[in-house]
Amino acid sequence: MRRRRRKPDPIAKVHRRSAPGSSPGEVLPDPAHPKPVIHVIGYGPDYLIDRDPATPDEAHAFVGQQTMTWINVEGLGDAQVIERFGELFGLHRLALEDTVNVHQRAKIDDFGDVLFIVVRMVNCTDRCGTEQLSMFIGPNWVLTFQEGTPGDPFDRVRQRIRESSGKMRHAGSDYLAYALLDAVIDHYYPVLEVYAERLDDLEDAVLDVRRRAVMDELHAVKSDLLILRRAIWPLRDAIALLGRDEISRVSPDTRIYLRDCYDHVVQVVELVETYRELTADLRDLYMSFLSTRINETMRVLTIISTLFIPLTFIAGIYGMNFDPHVSRWNMPELEWYYGYPLCIAVMLATSIGMLTYFYRQRWIFPSRQ
Repeated sequence: MRRRRRKPDPIAKVHRRSAPGSSPGEVLPDPAHPKPVIHVIGYGPDYLIDRDPATPDEAHAFVGQQTMTWINVEGLGDAQVIERFGELFGLHRLALEDTVNVHQRAKIDDFGDVLFIVVRMVNCTDRCGTEQLSMFIGPNWVLTFQEGTPGDPFDRVRQRIRESSGKMRHAGSDYLAYALLDAVIDHYYPVLEVYAERLDDLEDAVLDVRRRAVMDELHAVKSDLLILRRAIWPLRDAIALLGRDEISRVSPDTRIYLRDCYDHVVQVVELVETYRELTADLRDLYMSFLSTRINETMRVLTIISTLFIPLTFIAGIYGMNFDPHVSRWNMPELEWYYGYPLCIAVMLATSIGMLTYFYRQRWIFPSRQ
């Protein structure tokens, strides 16, 4: 039964369950997280096991029987399961605390026999979000913890292990960790392709007067790209540390692959920054286009108002109640036989003259000139 995917927040929020000043290393998972589901893949050059044990002890029993063992735990809702894994594999309490507090930045902690790595996996449905992946690397085992949202980018890694593709069955735990990290990083590419298509569509929609929600869409894209930026920038530093420094759990051969992994991270960082700049440019273009439309509207309204000013002046003069019989200076035009048509003609000539002047000054219809 598939769990319902939690809708990611557009803004990253930190929720620590331990009170300020609490003892370090407390394992207090969020009760809203799903219960742990354990999956074990043990493999060697000539054999493979693929099981779903029910308890940490059953999962730990496979370690040592095979050349390599990968234990994947989906769900962080049970503190006893996580603490039991810590006891069986000798995991540091601070690392366990970081595992259940799923707001961590990408980082690497070397505890001697065990290497602890935190990365953020991207998951996008209607909005973009990230999920924490905590990875413990031992001599002949890799233990990973996921938050428990359905799906992960590791299906291709599992397929390579089952099909004995490449050097997966012949390499150690550091190479398996590299394969998992590479899958996490490569999963950013299809997500960024989606945003590239959205930005192409929004680029056309910015100048489309029928699209009323362009600003809302641009704001949503900007928020999602900010989430991706917060996830990928620390990952770049972490991968650079793995590929550059001498770490006991990473062999020199695997370090070469990690350098290639670092190149992929740099490409993703550049794409994210490029799309963020494009989003900002599209917002500026939309605001400029909106301002231009408002100015055009105000220009038309101003011209209409300007045309009626002299007409109102003429109508106002001849609307005054002077009696021409009292004095010859009291509006003699009121007794003219063609007074009314003449007044209309003067108004019409004034309007045509003003429109002609506006046209020659390029205040109206400038594109036709």
